[in-house]
Amino acid sequence: MIYFFKRLRLRIIWSWAGVRETWKGEYSFRSWVWANLVSAGLALYLPISVAEQALIIALGILVMAFELVNTAIEHTVDYISEEQHALAGKAKDAGSAAVFLSSLAAGAAWAVVLAGLII
Repeated sequence: MIYFFKRLRLRIIWSWAGVRETWKGEYSFRSWVWANLVSAGLALYLPISVAEQALIIALGILVMAFELVNTAIEHTVDYISEEQHALAGKAKDAGSAAVFLSSLAAGAAWAVVLAGLII
């Protein structure tokens, strides 16, 4: 049991280091954090259900998670080679597409929730 908690502690430390370093070096991550703080604040302020609030907040967190994965892909590709290569470009584009699609999902959730408020 002690081993489990030691490993858990290390995982938390490493994960937080990844968030901190990405915050420092990636403008797009900082932008998503601020956008999601506003989004979560609105979700908690507006008269919507707890399930709708949870969906909006969870999707916002997923957008940030995909941005972290995209950053990891970009750093890995850049570490391997600074040369332009079609496969490297495809890997980076796929990471960016994951962020884009997750942000579309978050936007769609907001559209449905807001439509429900109007109707």
